[in-house]
Amino acid sequence: MAAQKQIDTVAFLTAGGLAPCLSSSLGYLIEAYTIRSPATRLIAYKGGYKAGVLQLHGGSPIGNSRVKLTNVKDCVKRGLVEEGQDPQKVAADQLVKDKVDILHTIGGDDTNTAAAQLADFLQSHGYSMTVIGMPKTIDNDVIPIRQSLGAWTAAQKGAEFFANVVAESTANPRMFIIHEVMGRDCGWLTAATANQYMKYLSNHTMLPELFVDHSRLAVHAVYLPEMVIDIEAEAKRLKAIMDEFDCVNIFISEGAGVKDIVKEQEAKGIEIPRDAFGHVKLDAVNVGKYFGDTFAAKIGAEKTLVQKSGYFARAAPANEADRTLIRQCAMVAVDCAFQRVGGVMGHDEEDGSKLKAIAFDRIKGGKCFELATPWFVALLESIGQPPSKVADHVVPPAGHSSMSSGEHGIFGFDGGDAKFRPPARAGAAKHSLEEAGMAVPESLGA
Repeated sequence: MAAQKQIDTVAFLTAGGLAPCLSSSLGYLIEAYTIRSPATRLIAYKGGYKAGVLQLHGGSPIGNSRVKLTNVKDCVKRGLVEEGQDPQKVAADQLVKDKVDILHTIGGDDTNTAAAQLADFLQSHGYSMTVIGMPKTIDNDVIPIRQSLGAWTAAQKGAEFFANVVAESTANPRMFIIHEVMGRDCGWLTAATANQYMKYLSNHTMLPELFVDHSRLAVHAVYLPEMVIDIEAEAKRLKAIMDEFDCVNIFISEGAGVKDIVKEQEAKGIEIPRDAFGHVKLDAVNVGKYFGDTFAAKIGAEKTLVQKSGYFARAAPANEADRTLIRQCAMVAVDCAFQRVGGVMGHDEEDGSKLKAIAFDRIKGGKCFELATPWFVALLESIGQPPSKVADHVVPPAGHSSMSSGEHGIFGFDGGDAKFRPPARAGAAKHSLEEAGMAVPESLGA
C-alpha cells in the first residue's frame, strides 16, 4: 500500500441540482476525516454544521452552484467575475489562498469534470491539489458508474408522492393524471419510481367495490427518453383503459420525446433556451403538458392533471440504502485522499463493478437506461404495455441497468437476501474499506 501523505486542508463543494445524497455525503466525509485524521482542517464556503445531524436532512447545507467556469460570458452575466477576469483563475486563487490539499466535489458529470479542469489549471500554475468527486445525480446516468448517489431515495420518494396524487383520480370523471419524473436523457429514475410505486400498491389492501381498486390506482403507462413512443397505438390502448376504469395514470420522464419536440418547435422558428452547460431548459419544453395535450383528446379525458415530483424527491434526506452506499464511497474516498488518488468514486461497470476512484477523463453524462433490464420488462408486462423500440439516439449501456432500489443489498447488485448493515461508528472506516476490497492502513488496525 502506498504511504499515507499528510493532509492539512480539505475543502467541500456541492454543485448542480439537489439530490438526496448531498447532506449525507458531507456527513460521512466529515466522519471519515474525524476518524482518520482529526488534525486535518475541513472547510466549505459555508460553515456551521455537524456530521451526524446531516444524515437527517436533505438539500445541501453549504449551498449549490450552477456555474461553468469555462463559460466566461455566463460568469460575467451572473456578476461572479468582472469583464476581463478568468473565472478559473479567480476560483484557483481562492483555493490557493485557502491552502486546499484535497477538494471533494459532490455533483454530476459536469461538476466533476469542471473540478478536474480546475485541478489541471492549478497544476499548470505550480500548485498541486487532488480532486475527488462523489457522483450525485438522481438520474443515475453517469458513465461508467453503476449506481449514482441519491437515485434510490429519489425513486422511493417519487413513489410516495404519487401514492397521494393518484387519489385525484376520484375527484373527476375520466381523469388523466401525468406524473412527470426527473430524467433528461436517462429513464432509470422514471422506471424505478414506477416500479417502486407498483410494489407499494401491491402491499395495500383494496376495496374494489368502491374506487379503491388496483386497476384504477395502478400505473397504466411508462414513457422514457430511450423509447420510441407510438402515440396512436398507445392512445388506443389508453382509451380502452379510460373507458373501463374512468381514469388513466402515466409516468413520464421529463426528457421523453424532447429531441423530437425541440426539433418540431425550432422548425416553427421557436427558440428553446439553454443553460450554461448548453442543455435545453426542460421547463421551457414542458414534456408533461405536451403529452397531456397530445393524449387528452385522443383518449377522451375530461380533465388532465400534470404533477411533477422532482423537487419533492430530490430534496429528501437519503434513505438507508443510499446512506449505506454513500458511507462506503466516503470511506474509500478519504483513503484515496491520503494516497493523492483523484477521480470520481463509484462502482466501475467497466471493471467488474469495483468501487474505486474512476479517472475524470472516463466520466461522462447521458448514460442510457437499458430497456431490456429484467425488472423493467416485468413491470411493463404487469401493466399491459407492449415493449417499445429503442430510440435512434440511444447508445447501449454496458449491461442491464441497476436495480430499482437498494433493498436487496448494494455490493453485488445482483439481488438476493443479503443486506449490508452499517457498522458501529468506531469501526466504520475499517469495515467500509474491507467491504470495498481496499487495504486497511495500520492506523485502523489492519
